[in-house]
Amino acid sequence: MATTAPTLPSRTSPALPHRTRTARISVRSLGPNWYATVMGTAIVASAGVVLPVDVPGTRAACAGVWVLSALLLVALLGARATHWARHGDQARAHLLDPAVAPFYGCAAMALLAVGGGTLAVGGEVIGTRAAVAVDAGLWLAGTAVALLAAAGVPYLMIARHRIGPGDASPVWLLPVVAPMVSAALGPALVPHLPTGQWREAMLLACYALFGLSLLGTLVLLPIIVAGLLRYGPPPLALTPTLFLVLGPLGQSTTAVGQLAIVAPGAIRAPYPDAMAAFAVLYGVPVMGFALLWLALAAALVVRAVRGGMPYAMTWWAFTFPVGTCVTGAAVLARHTDLAALRWLAVGLYALLVLAWAVASVRTVAGIARGTLLAPDHPAPARESAAAAEPVTEPVTQQVTQPVTEQAAAAGSARSVQGVA
Repeated sequence: MATTAPTLPSRTSPALPHRTRTARISVRSLGPNWYATVMGTAIVASAGVVLPVDVPGTRAACAGVWVLSALLLVALLGARATHWARHGDQARAHLLDPAVAPFYGCAAMALLAVGGGTLAVGGEVIGTRAAVAVDAGLWLAGTAVALLAAAGVPYLMIARHRIGPGDASPVWLLPVVAPMVSAALGPALVPHLPTGQWREAMLLACYALFGLSLLGTLVLLPIIVAGLLRYGPPPLALTPTLFLVLGPLGQSTTAVGQLAIVAPGAIRAPYPDAMAAFAVLYGVPVMGFALLWLALAAALVVRAVRGGMPYAMTWWAFTFPVGTCVTGAAVLARHTDLAALRWLAVGLYALLVLAWAVASVRTVAGIARGTLLAPDHPAPARESAAAAEPVTEPVTQQVTQPVTEQAAAAGSARSVQGVA
């Protein structure tokens, strides 16, 4: 798949100069996919406090994880600002790369996830009034970025990107699922608004965000599934992205459930009863499909692991999407008082914590070893001359190299310009 992004020689080209010990990390290689670390950490905190079982010490542990997610968000916002200021060419190239641009949806979801965690558990650390103010600010900022990504990334895909017949990927869902996160986390702010028009407007705005995200998902998901059926499973390093499909499923179930909870204080009868019924009638079938997709994605991941699936930043796809299923099952358990749903939420949360721990350890190890965020190095003269010649299938920037290498090793016919 041709792309307008600048090209770099892959590691299958002649050897690059040996990396020095003094320059192992560079923000030039920091793509928007790194916001997934914030999302995956924040959902551990916010999902933990809504579990329909009481486990001693859970809230204190979740508060600690929330603090970590907030610190990660601040650090990443600063690093990404530096990235745009010092490496604007690379940042613009990310927008023009169809494999990287969808990850801008992660920026919105990181803001929203930390904001939601602030109100859910952060109030015990910074106080309720401060938590409400922080959540409101992050919700407004995250929703604005979410709407921009939901409209802007599809525009770039249509007008600027060159999409091949086998390039459909679950990553495409990231921009359109971001408004669904706003819809799921916005209801927590409704009780803090003045009664009357303000609460009703917020409630219906969240339903509008739910609708635009749901319909966008329904447009893209058949294309993604058709691509899997036609071209087979993704390359090994991209296999974890199959878990991204769980995001809109679990998050939409969470959204309708949370909206139904706050509806009685925000809108007149008979709508609250209708919304409560819709939460169950919509949520149960969608959670059923989510469990089916979880089984399918897990089977394909096992297949990829047996085939030598390497670590990549795509492993963070095991965290946030599973966390949305935890919150979806928990809110359904609240509406139905069904024990099976309570234990489903607990089981999924155990899976989430395990996935988060593994992804965190492997990411820290990758940074320490210099295999993640490695700086660019100038190529020798012969490589520079070769790179200047026209090519029809360029590889993306260094931030995408591990995925590209895996695809080349597998001899995949599909473009795999994902973000490692």
